[in-house]
Amino acid sequence: MRIGFGFDLHPLTEDRELVLGGILIPCSKGLSGHSDADCLVHAICDAILGAIGRGDIGEHFPDTDDQYHGISSIRLLERVLGMAEECGFRVGNLDTTIVADFPRLSPYKGDMIRKISQTLGIEENRVSIKATTTNGLVLFAREGIAAYAVVCLEPR
Repeated sequence: MRIGFGFDLHPLTEDRELVLGGILIPCSKGLSGHSDADCLVHAICDAILGAIGRGDIGEHFPDTDDQYHGISSIRLLERVLGMAEECGFRVGNLDTTIVADFPRLSPYKGDMIRKISQTLGIEENRVSIKATTTNGLVLFAREGIAAYAVVCLEPR
């Protein structure tokens, strides 16, 4: 068994759609970044990469490489999952937390769980997505969204 941890943070901007957990969320702002900037999926990728000792998402999909400009982070997650499978592992379970004061994410968690569990090829009850706010105590939550992820990998 291997355990990995991931974290990601992106600023909100008015000129992008908001993609979180692989789904489009209606919002007046989106996340700024080279790819679709899905910080939840990026945190999951980093957790898996950490569990297999393969560095981080920026090493494999650098923002200096135009082939990743605007790419769906779900495509990146598929590639990272392939790396884990090559190392002889599959995802046992995944636990995540999104930190955002804006927008409210509760109505979208079920869709995010479905999308991520399908991508990882595991049952929905093995994917946890929690959402919390900072209650205004941390500046980034008003100007960005952060995500944490912990993954347990099992031998295939």
